[in-house]
Amino acid sequence: MEAAEVPSNDVVHPEVRAHINSLVSALGGLSIDGDEAYKLGDDALECLRDLKRWIRFYDEKTNRMDVARCLAEANIVGNDLLPILATWPPSASDNTYKARIALACFEIMVPLTWPIEKDRETMTVNHHRHVPVLQLAQVRYKRDIINFDAVPILGAAVRIALPSMALPIGERAARDQGIIKLVLYFLRNIAMITPPPSMRDECDESQISRSTLTDAFTFQDVFLALLTIASNMGEDFKTEDVILMEIIFHLVKRVDPGKLFVTEKQVNKAKTNELVAALSKEEALKRHNKNAPTRHSRFGTMIWVKRESGKLATVTGQEALLDQATRERKMDTSKTFRRPKRRLKNAEMEPKDLGPPANLDERARQQLGSFVSEFLDSGFNPLFSHLRKSIDREEAQVMDYHQRQFFYLVAWFLEAERMRGKARAEQKKAGEDEVRSFNLVAEVLSQDMFILLNRYLDRAYTDHNWLLLSAVMRCLTQILLTVQEMSDSGNEEDEEIADNILSRLFYEETTHDAVANIVRTYADQGFEYLDACTELTHTYLRILEAYSKQNVDLQVRSKKRARRKKKAKAAADNENQVQDDVDGDSADDERNAEKTIQERKFDFKRFTHRFVPQGVVDTFVTFTKYYQELNDDQLKRAHRYFYRVAFKQEMSVMLFRLDIIHLFYNMIKGPEPLDKSSAVYRDWEELAKQIIKKCVRKLEERPALFTELLFSKTNSTAHYLEFGHEKQTVSTNPRPAAELEFKRETSRDQQIAIVVGALLDKGQGDHLAWIKKQLSEAESERRAWENMDKATATAEGESPTRPSASHTTVIPDTDARRTAMFKNPHLRLLMSLVGMQRLAPMLDETRDSIWIVPGSLSSDDLKDTTELINRAEFSPPTFDDGALAEDQLRRKSAAPKKRAAYDDDDSLDEDDGVLFPAGGPTARKATEDGERPKKRIRRRRKDAEGAEEGGVDELLEEKARARREKELEKRRKIKSDVYVHASDDESDDEEYNRWFFAREQAIREKNRASAMGMERGLLAGVLGDGGVESDEDTGAVTRTKESQPGKEKKGKKRGSDVVSSSEVSEEDDDEDESDVPPKRKKNKRASSPPAKQGKNKKKKRKSVAISISEDDEDEEMSSAASVTADADGDGDGDGNEDTNDTSISPVATPPGTKDTQGDVEMDDAEEEQEDEDEDDDVVKQPPHSRMANRRARAGFVMDSSDEE
Repeated sequence: MEAAEVPSNDVVHPEVRAHINSLVSALGGLSIDGDEAYKLGDDALECLRDLKRWIRFYDEKTNRMDVARCLAEANIVGNDLLPILATWPPSASDNTYKARIALACFEIMVPLTWPIEKDRETMTVNHHRHVPVLQLAQVRYKRDIINFDAVPILGAAVRIALPSMALPIGERAARDQGIIKLVLYFLRNIAMITPPPSMRDECDESQISRSTLTDAFTFQDVFLALLTIASNMGEDFKTEDVILMEIIFHLVKRVDPGKLFVTEKQVNKAKTNELVAALSKEEALKRHNKNAPTRHSRFGTMIWVKRESGKLATVTGQEALLDQATRERKMDTSKTFRRPKRRLKNAEMEPKDLGPPANLDERARQQLGSFVSEFLDSGFNPLFSHLRKSIDREEAQVMDYHQRQFFYLVAWFLEAERMRGKARAEQKKAGEDEVRSFNLVAEVLSQDMFILLNRYLDRAYTDHNWLLLSAVMRCLTQILLTVQEMSDSGNEEDEEIADNILSRLFYEETTHDAVANIVRTYADQGFEYLDACTELTHTYLRILEAYSKQNVDLQVRSKKRARRKKKAKAAADNENQVQDDVDGDSADDERNAEKTIQERKFDFKRFTHRFVPQGVVDTFVTFTKYYQELNDDQLKRAHRYFYRVAFKQEMSVMLFRLDIIHLFYNMIKGPEPLDKSSAVYRDWEELAKQIIKKCVRKLEERPALFTELLFSKTNSTAHYLEFGHEKQTVSTNPRPAAELEFKRETSRDQQIAIVVGALLDKGQGDHLAWIKKQLSEAESERRAWENMDKATATAEGESPTRPSASHTTVIPDTDARRTAMFKNPHLRLLMSLVGMQRLAPMLDETRDSIWIVPGSLSSDDLKDTTELINRAEFSPPTFDDGALAEDQLRRKSAAPKKRAAYDDDDSLDEDDGVLFPAGGPTARKATEDGERPKKRIRRRRKDAEGAEEGGVDELLEEKARARREKELEKRRKIKSDVYVHASDDESDDEEYNRWFFAREQAIREKNRASAMGMERGLLAGVLGDGGVESDEDTGAVTRTKESQPGKEKKGKKRGSDVVSSSEVSEEDDDEDESDVPPKRKKNKRASSPPAKQGKNKKKKRKSVAISISEDDEDEEMSSAASVTADADGDGDGDGNEDTNDTSISPVATPPGTKDTQGDVEMDDAEEEQEDEDEDDDVVKQPPHSRMANRRARAGFVMDSSDEE
């Protein structure tokens, strides 16, 4: 019989579709008895597990989505899985078999509802075929799950997790952890599914809206389970924090917190006001078009307009007949500016995961408000404290998008807490003995939170991660508003805490710099980013201004370089240039990179000048252009900024630009003005009037402004237009040139020769002539004094004494020479070598400081010095390897500065353990000597102009690509193990337990015997720092305790006659007998997915976040969880989770059962004994056990029957 031809329009292979349809059919169906109840098939549990294997080994491994497409077309969720779950009502929760069936159903629904990611780098043709269909299928799944009437499906998911949640965290096995995470991920998927934007018309959003989801979560007690986990986070739950955060994020995103805590009457009043505003806007548009013709639009109009150049333009529309101004405006509106295509468009910059604003009905609003209120009272501090630590440690379960969700939720809940406080104040329900609301959010107002906030503020800005930066800015804004409300609360303790928080926030100058740079460098990152940065700027300036007025002596800490880096190659012939760049060794480089931390008094007026440049003005102008869509608070924010620039800063000239003037005019007198009923209309009207009036007066005063109206203004141009003269800059504290020293110790004559040679190499021989002239004049004067002293002593008959000559003043002959005496380091070094000194060395040196030749130098000394200079000038010194005289010099190391009485470094060193505990965000490793490691200096070279900018862009792209790859790998690991393995199931069979304990007793006896033989080798250091040793006599593979996890060394293994107990892998969930007692035989499975076999080397496989073998940061784990890594690491040495053909040694099986692996349970006592004997845990293969042909697929162990 010939094979049937494959239909050309079928997107799934017929064999795959046949396998899947046969499995779905074998699950069961409606009863034929007439009661319309769903009847399970004989092998329903095995069919469910086979479907799970198909999804894991075919779809996820090959990245095809074919199985999901077949299941979507078969509607397995609505037709089979939900009716199967209906057979497990709450009254039958103790039924173990049905509980296993329900768990298997959720194991299938989780991957089917998993968020679909569109990654251009990994998408194939199958993705483009299947993604639209699967997105609609997920919307259908959500509708069926939420609106299923027979049994609450979300409540059933919670019932599955309740037994595991009830266990203390120390007694909770890896299987229990997996069940909890599986249920949380199911709830996350249901909350996250939304209709795709391109398919909203094809979906009925009323049945899957946020209101319906909130009502389902309330009715099915999901909110209670979430509150239980959140309030016990850190105690009974460890690794579920990010999953819980995702669920809450998708519940509250784009919900206005101000509407959750108001009465229904207030909500209705707000809606009425919105309707009135819309009607008034419509009336204003009608009044503006009152002269328009009343005839219907079937009669079109087209006219020609003759321009000044004589060209004719065509204008359509009846309004073009009114007047010339209307025709010109019609022509202007018809012009479209086609912007060049950019790599990133505004639509891509918007936060896609937020979606449109959520519209809740009254019932859902009250339910969500009740949940938020209870969460703030009990779960906010534990959950967000644990989340902050997880993000700070960058744990494995934390993805990149979790950071953005964390800061978004912190901002949202802080705003919700402030709105709840205002509602309570209005209702007068707050009592004196009530816990103050600020204590409920104290965990996000700590110093650790501020450190994390500043770090991500800088990291997001540096990496150009605008979505994360928007969330961080929102968070910082809400923290400032919350602290301001604390300071205005009237409570003395709250006011003191608020003052302390503000002092820490405003103490770091880096925060001031970040806020100013963010708003200045806005460049089309989207409206969400624009709104966040303008709100942060407005709030930051307003609160900082009020705080600086209260604290006149506000100090800030700034970090600046000790010395400025000059260009490597300076003009040698420019004697007025600072010669600070001197080649030196690595110590010089470290000193150049040294930073000084100093405190200075904060000047708010000086700080506000940083928000005057044209970049900041353009940011607020861009924001104001959306004035038709902005609310009153946003319009007030823009108004306050322009008022500050024009009147407080007296820099209104920055607003004198045609587009800005035109914008202000249109807001008041244009065709689409602001609504006159708005609360800020009068303020904007007055501002526009005053700015236009000042512009007209300035045009009369400065005619140059007519030209400058077309352009942006730099600071110097704005200063000239405002004050009529250029800004004068005077150096108030010039410093002398850096002191030089010799690299090697040499004699004085050689030192003079080196400095003279350096001056000659630089073409500064005139300095030598001037010094020789000064020495000659001083010698002549000094010799005259000496002769006079000798004559006086001879006349009096006394012996000659020390000359009584005074010092000689060094007089510069030109102004350039005076500058060189102050700024030329080589000339200053030569002056010191010849004996010249400053007259007042204790005073700070200036350009007018006086130099002298001291009287202690005799005329002979001065003559010898002059001869040394002459000799070096006519025969300059030479050096090996063609080195120059300048190479023999280096900058003199600066003496360590004395620290002030109050120094930040001292305080940090003394209280380091208190402010920053070990393991905190600022903990650093120390060297063996106790000193902190020195930072390396990174130098960037410029090969040509513009090369640096291109390198920065390439570096950012490379970093972004690396982050995406790391994130994708994380997600693959999480999704690949979001299953509860059948081998983790517990069994209560007495025969199985007796066999199990008998086997464990035999293992311990064997271990005690083998340990005696290995004790001598261990003491002699045979095993080194840990590894795997092989006992050649017994063939046992033993793992020492010294071996580090994940770093086991290769060991020898003889055949397959023995196997370590650690090879009993808990990951093996594909066994046929995982849920059947030992003496019960199972039927053969319906079908299994085909897979291509191959032989590859094994590599060590790590546990991932949702794997059942994952620990949740506890040292005490069940042996079933601890042996997983050992089973993967033993054998041939290094395994790979993608291995297709890897044999696994079998373990002994009880009599009357088939060979299974993984259905092993041990109680607490046996677990402790197993941990003690873990080093030598071996067991020989019983003679009656058969060899199981096992193979690893995608990191999961399979029987050979799975490949049939």
